Amino acid sequence: MKKNSHEILLGFDFGMKRIGVAVGQTVTRTARPLGVIPAKAGEPQWEPLDKMIKTWQPDALIVGIPLNMDGTEQALTVAAKKFADLLKKRFELPIYGIDERLTTKDAREQLFTKGGYKALQNTQIDSVARN
Repeated sequence: MKKNSHEILLGFDFGMKRIGVAVGQTVTRTARPLGVIPAKAGEPQWEPLDKMIKTWQPDALIVGIPLNMDGTEQALTVAAKKFADLLKKRFELPIYGIDERLTTKDAREQLFTKGGYKALQNTQIDSVARN
């Protein structure tokens, strides 16, 4: 039986030291955090990422593209686009870039509402931001 197009998606909240990962699906339009992959200068540790791809077998990947509030690019924008290109070459899956302005702010608000200041740990913020 063939899967519907873009049924399972993995989303990435790119960072130079950490990359948050979430899994979502299009039927219920929901997502949940999977965790954070360590990165060095924007280059992810590929082994845990390879395992996530193998486990979830996504139909497409989504990469958050950081932009300035006025829509212009910033230094991190170029690095996130490079990461998206690396994903495309490595996994040969469709890649979609998504404007991620305000996603980290929203993630912080969600975590604070659920658990106060104690919940505002960077690894949690990174994994919730793409949710």
